[in-house]
Amino acid sequence: MTTITLNPALTGQYQLDPIHSRLGFVARHVMVTKVHGAFATFEATACLDADTPSSSTVRVSIDVASVETGNQMRDEHLRSNDFLDAAAFPQITFVSTAVDHIGAGTFQVTGDLTIKGVTRPVTIDLEYNGSAVDAQGAERVGFEGKAVINRTDFGVSFNAVLETGGVMISEKITLEFDISAVKVALVS
Repeated sequence: MTTITLNPALTGQYQLDPIHSRLGFVARHVMVTKVHGAFATFEATACLDADTPSSSTVRVSIDVASVETGNQMRDEHLRSNDFLDAAAFPQITFVSTAVDHIGAGTFQVTGDLTIKGVTRPVTIDLEYNGSAVDAQGAERVGFEGKAVINRTDFGVSFNAVLETGGVMISEKITLEFDISAVKVALVS
């Protein structure tokens, strides 16, 4: 197995930069096209251990009401009890339970994903895109990745049968992550 060695200077606490990050999803609609969406409001922190990646941790909290697909009626439907029930379950959360360095720049982050009060283990495949110091002097790291979940496992089971015998919305949902995280300066 080929692995990359992360610069030990990357070890530390990070906050997700919501302006330069995207937490999104893709679902099949009428089984012939894909609908893309994302959440506009979220927070995430990570503790990155470059020497021992398995000691790294991640915590994410997403504001369900911030879901956006480019169609206001669809967004309101997604916020309703038929789908995410934002009124009763205002947050989607993810808390890592394991981080594995599986290949050159590739990691798997396993954790507990909670949607509509239902918690299930999910593994996210992430690719390390590198690190850089930005124009303000902040250290940044970048990752991108995906995970596939079955929405019915989380109580998101609304659907409609089509005349052709198929269903309106796929059970399989692809979660997409484009992450830019900023190292947090620790105050002593």
